Amino acid sequence: MRTLAVLPVKSFGMAKQRLGEAVGGVERRELAEAMAGDVLEALGAVRGLEGVIVVSAETLPVGTAGIEGTTAVEVVHDPVEAGQSAAAARGVRTAVARRAQRVLLVPGDCPALDADEVSGLLDAAGPGVVIVPDRHGSGTNALLIDPPTAIDPAFGPGSFARHAALAHAAGARVRVAHAPSLELDVDTPGDLEALRSALAARPGGAERTRALLERLAGARAA
Repeated sequence: MRTLAVLPVKSFGMAKQRLGEAVGGVERRELAEAMAGDVLEALGAVRGLEGVIVVSAETLPVGTAGIEGTTAVEVVHDPVEAGQSAAAARGVRTAVARRAQRVLLVPGDCPALDADEVSGLLDAAGPGVVIVPDRHGSGTNALLIDPPTAIDPAFGPGSFARHAALAHAAGARVRVAHAPSLELDVDTPGDLEALRSALAARPGGAERTRALLERLAGARAA
């Protein structure tokens, strides 16, 4: 089955505003870029994923030259930046044009993403909609849609219930999947601390994000 991932990436200078004073403006930009790069690299190692469509206003959202594996990466320019749902929908339309039979929507701020975990999610899924909630249980951190046009992406506060309702209304089978590495998105200072703890407990992966967090910790300690 031809499966493509869609990765919306907000302009780095506009990203992560909710981190506030916990992370300075320059560092927020660097963090957003580091996390997106780590997510893309992890997706490159996911079995059964034939390509990644990055939707962004950035001219080069992430440095793809260092991505290992054979997964193709296509960057789709997003001149409007009308939000995650609109960017995701733009990516889904591109995926359909590329003959995708299903799409996996993932955020650019889950750098702990484990390729084997996502591979297992793809292996276990059938037709319908698979929702991976965030760690709070109210948002959506990943969405697997088979076929890609079954529902429209509707991210934002309360999106878990909204996606489930949309799928039920469309007559699609709904399944909830818990994938710990995908549940760690970063919007608030509390999310950032949860990510720090998760990365500290697990060796390997997220090299860009780890390096930046270590530098920020060192700067605070100095």
